[in-house]
Amino acid sequence: MGQFYVRRGRGGKQEVLSLKTVTKNKKRTLSGKKKLKGEPKLYEAMFLIDSAEATTDWDGVTAAIRNILEKWGAEIVSMKKWDDRRLAYEINGKSKGTYILCYFKAEGGKLRNIEKDFNLSERIMRVLILCAEQRQTEDTERDSVYQKAGEKRAQKDTTAAQAEEHEQKNSQTDQKEDGVAESEQGEQ
Repeated sequence: MGQFYVRRGRGGKQEVLSLKTVTKNKKRTLSGKKKLKGEPKLYEAMFLIDSAEATTDWDGVTAAIRNILEKWGAEIVSMKKWDDRRLAYEINGKSKGTYILCYFKAEGGKLRNIEKDFNLSERIMRVLILCAEQRQTEDTERDSVYQKAGEKRAQKDTTAAQAEEHEQKNSQTDQKEDGVAESEQGEQ
């Protein structure tokens, strides 16, 4: 008799498969395409950079990220600034950070080395890398919902600041007019 493989299916039911059936089924991605071993996968990386350094040397920061990815043979699909945010707690004495969202293709075996290089980099405060195989390439190139929300929040903040500035100017001119009216009454 041949060898058998038992696996637990949906609902807790056990399925008994012959070893031939198990080896015949090739691995597939969520999109249904066959996945060959060693073929690059799509990954999503979120980098946290010091806001001050990002504003003064944006090209240097993005070049550092590109250099590490290219060093390990990764192909960059897209890279963009995601948002500037106040941090929940200080990291390396910094209270504000800039997030950079990057999609890249790399072999799974090189991912550990890529992540290690990012963690050792002095320019990058934190990094998170996730597998993004379920995403379509078109989705990686357009703005995310979170990025749009960050832009709306920034626009709302600037509008509020402009309104406050306008209100201060109006109150100053009102005070000047009140002072002029009081001095005219005092002269009469």
